[in-house]
Amino acid sequence: MQRTFTAFQGHRRLASGPAGEIALVVKRITPPPDEPIIIFEDSTGRPIDFDLRGGDREVLARVAKLVPPPVEESAPPSEPRGRGRPKLGVVAREVTLLPRHWEWLGAQPGGASVALRKLVDEARRVSGDKDRERQARDAAYHFMLTMAGNLPQFEEASRALFADDRRRFTGLIADWPVDVRDHIVKLAYSDRA
Repeated sequence: MQRTFTAFQGHRRLASGPAGEIALVVKRITPPPDEPIIIFEDSTGRPIDFDLRGGDREVLARVAKLVPPPVEESAPPSEPRGRGRPKLGVVAREVTLLPRHWEWLGAQPGGASVALRKLVDEARRVSGDKDRERQARDAAYHFMLTMAGNLPQFEEASRALFADDRRRFTGLIADWPVDVRDHIVKLAYSDRA
């Protein structure tokens, strides 16, 4: 899934889309803005800085390093796999567990790594909706804090957002600048119709 970004100049939304597109839109704004332009990563609601110096190719190259394109899961190779570890984008990290946990993991078919991957996949399946709701709420809050932290009823709106009281939340932000308000609602509730 491709990450999306949204640029705002003051309380006005300029554009939304992939990182490269947004960087070029912002770069092409010629007169120095009287209000700052802030680019937000939509999945987190946090501001991100793009280095817009130089030509379009240079800007796009820097943005590609900062925001790499999504890794697509590929189909299994038709050739039989050779010896050694499969190249699945595996990242080795340290995990600290109690001895009884290591014993249980070691006794599982395929060993500790396979068992941990299965446990994580099951947990993601079971709590996926709640995790997505939490991430959407957090993204909306981070964006709201930056763009609306000084607007009327910010604290009450924050409480309503975290209480998942959508009706109260949208009522409290109804008088905020339209683009800011609409973007907050999109971040918080777009995956929940």
